[in-house]
Amino acid sequence: MSAPVLLRRDFDAEGLRALAKAARDPAQTRRLLALSAIYAGGSRSAAAALGGVGLQTVRDWVVAFNAHGPDGLIGGKAPGARPRHHAQAPDAIPAFKKPSPPAWRRSRGPSAASR
Repeated sequence: MSAPVLLRRDFDAEGLRALAKAARDPAQTRRLLALSAIYAGGSRSAAAALGGVGLQTVRDWVVAFNAHGPDGLIGGKAPGARPRHHAQAPDAIPAFKKPSPPAWRRSRGPSAASR
């Protein structure tokens, strides 16, 4: 098993709790509180339980926090729709779109069989 990623030295448990109290994003608050538990000497497993996530997610939070500080823990919007192939030509998309058939059709009137 590899060594855990160390947290930044310019923050402490009390500082993260104060930031969590002032945060507007609930996901950031949860992440800050989980990391404050690590700063306070708790285990990463305890931080994962506090955050309601797995150990890999806590590691991802630590990496984001080390790189960008508390702002790195703000939940962002997903990048968008389904992934696209790297070689997909944008002009080829309309050629593959097919019109949908109408949802209903007007009847031609009473048929001879129904008279």
